[in-house]
Amino acid sequence: MRFRFPPGGQDRSRLTRMPRPGLVIAVLAFAGMGASFMQTILLPIQSELPVLLGVSRDVTAWVITVTLLVAAICTPISGRLGDMYGKKTVALALLGLLALGSVVAALAPSVVLLIVGRGLQGMGMGVVPLGISILRDVLHRDRLGSGIALVSATLGVGGALGLPISAYVTERYDWHVVFWVAAGIGLLALVLVAWVVPVSTLRTGGRLDVVGVIGLAIGLTGVLLAVSRGNDWGWGSPRTLGLLLGGAVVLLVWGWYELRIQEPLVDLRVTARGTVLFTNLASIAMGFALFASNVVFPQLLELPTAAGGLGLTLMQASLILMPSGLVMLAMSPVAGRLAHRFGAKPLLASGAAVIAVSYVIAVVVELDVWHVLVVNIVVGVGIGLGFAAMPALIMQVVPSHETGAANGLNTLMRSLGTTSAAAVVGGVLAAGGAQYQGVPVPSDDAFRTALLLGLLASVVCTVLALLIPRPKPHVDEHPSLPDGVL
Repeated sequence: MRFRFPPGGQDRSRLTRMPRPGLVIAVLAFAGMGASFMQTILLPIQSELPVLLGVSRDVTAWVITVTLLVAAICTPISGRLGDMYGKKTVALALLGLLALGSVVAALAPSVVLLIVGRGLQGMGMGVVPLGISILRDVLHRDRLGSGIALVSATLGVGGALGLPISAYVTERYDWHVVFWVAAGIGLLALVLVAWVVPVSTLRTGGRLDVVGVIGLAIGLTGVLLAVSRGNDWGWGSPRTLGLLLGGAVVLLVWGWYELRIQEPLVDLRVTARGTVLFTNLASIAMGFALFASNVVFPQLLELPTAAGGLGLTLMQASLILMPSGLVMLAMSPVAGRLAHRFGAKPLLASGAAVIAVSYVIAVVVELDVWHVLVVNIVVGVGIGLGFAAMPALIMQVVPSHETGAANGLNTLMRSLGTTSAAAVVGGVLAAGGAQYQGVPVPSDDAFRTALLLGLLASVVCTVLALLIPRPKPHVDEHPSLPDGVL
C-alpha cells in the first residue's frame, strides 16, 4: 500500500489509501464478470424449468425475463446513486443484493420466490458502469484506458465464460447448486471490493429524483417487457402493443420532466451531446450484433444433425462458445493501448467492422463446428474493441461528477440491444418453419436470416461510430482521461 493523490488532484479527491492499480482493475473486473454471469446462469436448463418448477412455460419465462428487466432499470439509477453517495458504497450494496438474491433463489420453495431472487441478482449489473467510473476517479491516466477496456468487456465476458460453468454444474449436480455458486461469487466480489477498492470522495450530493426513478422504471418496464415477451404474446396482441406504446409515452413524459428539474436522474442535455448520443445509439446496435450470435450459435450447435444442426451436447457447445469470452479478456489491454494511440472513435468503428466481417463469413460459408468457433472468436475481438471504446468516448464529454449515471445509461443502451436481439432473432428462428420429429426447429433460411440481422446491426454500428463528432472537452473537467483517447 502507498499514499497518493488520485489523478485529478486534491480538488477532486482527498488523500486516498491506494493499493496497486492492477489489483483494483482485477477486482472490479471480477465483480463485473460475476454480475454479468447472472444473465446466463439458467440458460442451460431454461427448457426444463416448466417440469422442474411444475408451472407453465409462460410463468417460467419470468425467471429469465425479470433479471434482464431489473438489470436494465437499476443500472442507470445505481449510476446516479453512485455519483451522489459514493460509487464504492453503491457497488457494495449491489453486490450484497446479488448475493442475497442468489441465496433466495437457491432456497426458494416456489417459483414466486425464485423470481424475486432472480430480480435481486439482476441488480448486480450496475456494478459494471460503477466500476468504470471508479477507475476514472482513482487510476492514473496511463492505466485508465486498459482498465476501462477490461471492466467494460465483462458485460460480454461474464456470459461467455459463465455458460460452460453453469452447464457443468447443472449437468452434474442439483440445479439449485448453481445459485450457491453464484452466491459464492457475489460474496467474494463483495469482500474484495470492500478490501481493495479505495473510497473516492468525488460526490455530487443533492437529492434523488424519485419521480424520475419511478418514471424511468415504468417506461422501461413497458418497453422491455413488450420486446422480451413479444414472441410469446404475439407482436400484434393488445398486451404487447399496449405495453410498448404505453412505455414509450411514459418515457417521453419522463424526458420532458427531466429537462425541467434542477437535479435530474439523467442529465438529458449532456446525453444529447453528439458524442454521447451517437455512442449510445452505436451501443444499441453493437449489443444487438453481439446477442444475435449468442442466440444463433448455441441453437445451431445443439440442433441434431438430422435436423440440419451440428449435433453437439450443451457442454460441448458451451466449450466452443467460451473462447469468445477469453478473447474479449485478452483484447482489453490491446484495446486500451489502441485507444490511447489512435483514439476511441476509430476503435469503435474498427470493432464494429470486425464484427461485420465475421457475420459476412457466417452468411457465406456453410457453417461447421470449427467455422462457428472461428467466427465467434472474431466476434469476440470486435466486441472487445467496441466495448472498450464506448465508455472512453462518453467520459470525454461527461462531467466527472456524472460519470456513474452516464456509464449506467450506456450500459442500459447495450442491454436494449441485447434484449431486442433476443426477441427479434429468437422470433426469426422460432418462425423458421422446419420440423424434426414433430417439433418445430429453425430452418437453414431462418439461421441465415438471423445472421443477416446481425450483419445489418454491425454495419449500422460502424456507420454510427463514423458519425460520432469530435468533442471539445474542457481540460479541467476531464483531468484523468488519457491524452489522445479520441
